[in-house]
Amino acid sequence: MTSGFRLEWPITDDLVTLRAAVRAFGTGAGLTGGRLTDLVIAASEAATKVLEHGGSGTLIAWSDPGGVSLEIVDATGVLTMAYLTVDPDPDPLTGRGVAFWLMRRLCDEISFDDSDGISRLHLRFHYRARRNGDRRMLVRG
Repeated sequence: MTSGFRLEWPITDDLVTLRAAVRAFGTGAGLTGGRLTDLVIAASEAATKVLEHGGSGTLIAWSDPGGVSLEIVDATGVLTMAYLTVDPDPDPLTGRGVAFWLMRRLCDEISFDDSDGISRLHLRFHYRARRNGDRRMLVRG
């Protein structure tokens, strides 16, 4: 596991390349198996939400001794806390709410900050396997 490893990637409609970059980053940072897959899926879903709502931004990833963090910076401030606090289950007929439902289940910690007009969604993945109910959602704003 490599501590202090960092990646910055623009969020564009080329999500295939973004997922490959996140996978390579996660592998280099020491994630494997399901944890690595969780990281890639969450990054892809978050970037997709930024694009779907007309935003633009950057995905920033870094590692430390406890795990890997992703920060999705939405420069236009399109993402809001409301997206994270929607109904706990997505609508199976329309697919609405699936992205954040997935993120809440895949990430160990989620925080959101829009205090300066720029939305920052922080997703945290611990190296150690989490236990059910061990996830935390924090809001700053």
